[in-house]
Amino acid sequence: MDPQNFWVFALTGLFLNLTPGNDMIYVASRSTSQGIKAGIVSALGIMCGCFVHIVAAEIGLSAIISQSALIFNFIKYLGAFYLVYLGIRSVLRKKKSIVFNTGTSVFTYTNIFWQGVLTNMLNPKVALFFLAFLPQFIDFSSTQTHWQILFLGSWFNVCGTIINIIVAFLFGKIGNWLSHSPGFLQWQEKITGMILIGLGIKVALTKSTS
Repeated sequence: MDPQNFWVFALTGLFLNLTPGNDMIYVASRSTSQGIKAGIVSALGIMCGCFVHIVAAEIGLSAIISQSALIFNFIKYLGAFYLVYLGIRSVLRKKKSIVFNTGTSVFTYTNIFWQGVLTNMLNPKVALFFLAFLPQFIDFSSTQTHWQILFLGSWFNVCGTIINIIVAFLFGKIGNWLSHSPGFLQWQEKITGMILIGLGIKVALTKSTS
């Protein structure tokens, strides 16, 4: 794997994980309603659910790579357009607050963990994202593509889990302020959006592997 490609992947993945989504909202909800420990447990559940998508992406992409370079490159181009779409949407969106459930229902840590697993595992956007994102950084000429997919996916997942645990601490302490801070939210959205657009354009202009 090209080290330069890896660091581009790592930086892009970092900003993507910083962008508020369903997983982060779930962690914030649990931390705000039941405390930091509940938020951490939910983050660990999300991590386990994400590994399901990683394994599925590894199986699917590896099968495509072994069958047809043309189809694989077609997926790369679709992924490029998808990343640009996500980027434009992030740049244009004017989110003023994070809306999350802070109801009085108290769940056991076991329930919180499995809700986290299902929150991520049953989210089709996560599967679509991995299929669009990971192929952009795979060395197609290598015979170890399946290990590249697993490594990149695991790196992304672990980094996301660390960020979600930080979110659990922050929202357990100052959740009300963070959830209604437009500057904090829009800073994340704009930077992530520009990175996604740039990455998508880079992928689209890169000569495909035959």
